[in-house]
Amino acid sequence: MPSSADLAPLRTRRAVAPAPSSDADDRRAGLRRMRFFATALLVLMLAIFILTSAGERQWPWLAYLRAFAEAGMIGACADWFAVVALFRHPLGLPIPHTAIVPHSKERIGIAIGRFMANNFLSPRVLADRIRDIDFSGCVARWILRGGNARNVAQRATFSLQRGLRALPRDDFNAFMSDAVRRGIEAIPAAPLASRLLSLVWAHGEMQTVIEHMLSQASAALAKNREAIKSKVSKQTSRLIPKWIDGILADKIISGLTRILDEMREPGHPWRVELAATVTRLIDELASDPAMAVKGEEIKAKLLSNPQIASQIDALWVGIEGRLDEPATQARLTEMLEQLLVATGERLLNDERIHSGVNRWLRVAVLRAVAPRRAEIAGFIRKVVENWDTETLVERIELQVGRDLQYIRINGTLVGGLVGLLIFAIARQFQ
Repeated sequence: MPSSADLAPLRTRRAVAPAPSSDADDRRAGLRRMRFFATALLVLMLAIFILTSAGERQWPWLAYLRAFAEAGMIGACADWFAVVALFRHPLGLPIPHTAIVPHSKERIGIAIGRFMANNFLSPRVLADRIRDIDFSGCVARWILRGGNARNVAQRATFSLQRGLRALPRDDFNAFMSDAVRRGIEAIPAAPLASRLLSLVWAHGEMQTVIEHMLSQASAALAKNREAIKSKVSKQTSRLIPKWIDGILADKIISGLTRILDEMREPGHPWRVELAATVTRLIDELASDPAMAVKGEEIKAKLLSNPQIASQIDALWVGIEGRLDEPATQARLTEMLEQLLVATGERLLNDERIHSGVNRWLRVAVLRAVAPRRAEIAGFIRKVVENWDTETLVERIELQVGRDLQYIRINGTLVGGLVGLLIFAIARQFQ
C-alpha cells in the first residue's frame, strides 16, 4: 500500500483543478453543445404544448400533438433529473439519493481498483497480454531511432558527472581506493600472473619484446664500442700493449654481436630454452602451491608499500578530475553511444539474445506486477479518494456526459411517442 508520504503530493492538489488540455477542452465544448441541444428540445416541447393547448378547441387534431409534447416534457424532465442526480443535487436541493458520484467517491475508487486488479493485472491476463509484446525489439528500435542513443549517452554522462560531484569527495575517494585494494587482495596473484603471461606469450607480444631487446643490445654494443674498449684496457695488465687490448675488445664486441644476431632466429637453442622456461613458469604459477604463496607475499608487500597506496588513492582523484574535461566527457559520451547502438543491433539481429531478453522481461513483469496487484488496486483507490469532488465529477462527466445528454434527447422523443400512443389508444375507448 502507498505510504502517507507518497500521497502527500496528492493531498496538496485536492482543491486544484487539473491543467487544461486540448482533449479536455474539446470534450467540454462538445458537452456544452449537447446540453444546449437537449435543453432546447425540452423548451421546444414546452412551446408546442402551450401552442397546441391554446388551439386545441379550434383544431381538435392538435390534441395528439399536445399529448406528444406533454409526454415529451415529462420524459425530458425525468431524464434531466436522473442525469443531473448522478453528479450533483438538482436545482441545489438536497434530495435523497442524488449527487451519487460525489457521495460514492470511496466506492468508485474501490471499484476501479478492484476492476483493474481482477481484469487487467491477474497473472493469466498479464501472461496472455505480454506474450505478444516484443520488449527487446521495442527497446532496440527505440535506441536505433534517430538520435536516441546519443541523447541517452549524453544524459548518462551528465548524470554520472553530477553524481560524482554530489558525493563527498574525500569519503568517495577513500571508498573507491579501499574497494580497489580489496579487489586486488581477493584475486590470487599467481594464477592471475599465469593467465596474463600465457596470454602475452601466446599472442607473440613477448617474442616482440625479445626481438626489440636484442636489437637494442646490438645497437648499444655498436654505440659504446670505444667505452667498452676503455673498460677492457683498464681490466688487463699494464704489460699488455694497448693495441692488443683493442683487438681483444673488438673480438668480445664482435662475438657478442654475433650471438645477439643468432638469437634472433626462432630456432636458436637459447630461444628454445627460453620458451621452455616460460612455459614451465606458466604451469608453476597456475598449479604450484609454493608459487601461490610466493605470489601472495609479493602482492602483500606491494599493497603495503606507501607509494603503491598513494598511487591507488591518486587514481580516483585523477579520474574525477578528468571527468570535468570536455574532451573526456565527449569521449565517454561517444563510448556509451557506441555501446548502446551495438546493444540495440545485437538485440535485433541475434535471435537467441532477442528471445532470451524477452523471456526474462516477461517473467520479471509477471513477478513484479501480479503479486502486487492488491497494492496497485489500493493505490488507485487512494488516488481516487484524494481527488477533490469537483475534479472527480468533471473527469467522469467529460467522459460520459455527451452520452448522458443523448439519454435526455432520447427520453424526450421516446417519452413523447409513448405518450402519443397511450393518448391515441385511450381515445379509441372513449
